[in-house]
Amino acid sequence: MRGISNSKVHIITTQIEHHAILKTCEDLEKNNIAEVTYLKPNREGLISALQVKKALKKNTVLVSVMYVNNEIGTVQPIREIGKMIEKENKNRLSKERIYFHTDAVQAVEYLNVNVDFLHVDLLTLSGHKIGATKGIGALYLRSGTPFEKIIFGGEQEMNLRAGTENVSGIVSLGKAIELIQIKNQKSNLKIKELRDYFIKKIITEIPEVELNGSRQFRSPNNANFYFKYVEGESILLSLDLVGIAASSGSACTSLSLKPSHVLMATYDDAERSHGSIRFTLGQETTKEEIDYTISNLKTIIKRLREISPLGSTK
Repeated sequence: MRGISNSKVHIITTQIEHHAILKTCEDLEKNNIAEVTYLKPNREGLISALQVKKALKKNTVLVSVMYVNNEIGTVQPIREIGKMIEKENKNRLSKERIYFHTDAVQAVEYLNVNVDFLHVDLLTLSGHKIGATKGIGALYLRSGTPFEKIIFGGEQEMNLRAGTENVSGIVSLGKAIELIQIKNQKSNLKIKELRDYFIKKIITEIPEVELNGSRQFRSPNNANFYFKYVEGESILLSLDLVGIAASSGSACTSLSLKPSHVLMATYDDAERSHGSIRFTLGQETTKEEIDYTISNLKTIIKRLREISPLGSTK
């Protein structure tokens, strides 16, 4: 924000961003640096370009919208939002323009992250989500976008971020991206087909289950379900005992018992938040593993509902 304006500015983001974005915005508000508008998603977990447009103010300088949600896998219309912001900038009378950032951490492996295609000014990604080592990431900064460093010392990274470069991490990130580019669309299609098969079987073979997020606008590797009348933590423990790894929310909040802020923003339902489980498929996931998971889930959900005070009356 220091690089953009010396006066109090306005930022637009969403209620379902990663905490890395939300906590930063909260700190900017706390220090009276920025006013922040948090857009609420619809019941599919989606934000529209029209929502963003309606939230714009004369002093709006930054819009930050996550490309793919890390919990429910919804894919936001980043290109549409970016094109709308470009049009707004052309019509602006003030000198300050609106900059557009997207958190593309969950999108790099499966979606088009070409910055010109997306019409974004800033894009962030993280290496460990695409096979690189932990502790390495990247920020794309379009030429002309104002930027002031917050870490001082040496003149590394074009004098934008001080500190000895993580050479091994940089190499691993470069190699991971190279492998993604080699991987063809057929591989992504295989994951999507497995994901669709998984969703269909779960919803048809286990009663009282709902899919969280959009069925259509969804990352190929994500499936997030609401299992009514049971607690998500009980499901996770039972799955772990049979060698199946899943999650009840974001890995970054795994030590917290608070309901998922993403599901609460989308559905306003604490029971749904506590009863939801996320499954993430990968390049090596097989149909046999999917069938094994479905078989065990059917047994686990039936058993837990039989002993649950919520499920015993259903």
